Amino acid sequence: MNHIMKLQHSLDALFGNGTSKLLPKDVEMTFSRKTGRIRTVSHKGKLFCTLRIDGSLAISTHFAQILLKNKKFKENCVEINTDAAPFVEQGRSVFCKHVISCGKNVRISADTPVLFKNQVIAVGRAILSSEMISDFKRGVAIKVRDSLKSRNEEIKS
Repeated sequence: MNHIMKLQHSLDALFGNGTSKLLPKDVEMTFSRKTGRIRTVSHKGKLFCTLRIDGSLAISTHFAQILLKNKKFKENCVEINTDAAPFVEQGRSVFCKHVISCGKNVRISADTPVLFKNQVIAVGRAILSSEMISDFKRGVAIKVRDSLKSRNEEIKS
């Protein structure tokens, strides 16, 4: 199978049909020397995502912002309030009480973008499902893996 098609099918399966249409045509891929699998995907020097062994994608904040143009992708995101935004931007975890809205496709251990004012400020791994995040008022909802401050990027106001 073509490597670009494999990436497109993975994007559609993980984040909803149509998200792969936002993938630029001229992406650069690096491959594993041992297995020949796709290791990383980048575009114009910016990392888009890393493919994990289990078939999931570890997306970057930059790529999540691009995918946000698709309406179905927003179902995989969590939106937070003003109190938590500066801390999450620095790479801190998202707690349930700071979540304003949670997409219905947020699942345990899924890669989940964190939004603040329709901007992706961080990407992390969901500790709880969307129903649990909505119901609970205590505990960690998203363990942040990648944030804007960790890459020295700023939020565009």
